[in-house]
Amino acid sequence: MEIIHIEALVRQRLDLVWQAYHDPSHVVKWNFASADWHCPTAKASFVEGGSFSHRMEAKDGSFGFDFEGVYDRIEPKSHIRYHLLDNRVVDVAFAKKDGFVHVAVAFEAETMNSPELQKEGWQAILNQFKRHSESL
Repeated sequence: MEIIHIEALVRQRLDLVWQAYHDPSHVVKWNFASADWHCPTAKASFVEGGSFSHRMEAKDGSFGFDFEGVYDRIEPKSHIRYHLLDNRVVDVAFAKKDGFVHVAVAFEAETMNSPELQKEGWQAILNQFKRHSESL
């Protein structure tokens, strides 16, 4: 299975970046790829073995889906590993770097969309996360 990598440098304190990434009250403000989409609901039990569910929808109601998974490993302010309901694994690493927080995401590609399209979509969402985190 192909692994796709994306990253962002976030100019913000690590504790705020960490909180913004997993806290549902923040997730709803950044978990979408473009302005015509939104994340109306997000729920999470942020513990190892806990689950999350983020609703992602087109604002016009034409399409939507639930992004769901289970947290496999949580290393506070450092690393999150989770698997999606189709068993694909996602790793998210957080590290301080020259006044920024480097956020690196590696995820197993699915087979319905091209790897390029997946990388583009996930990077757009991570860019929204960066903007939100820097606004805190």
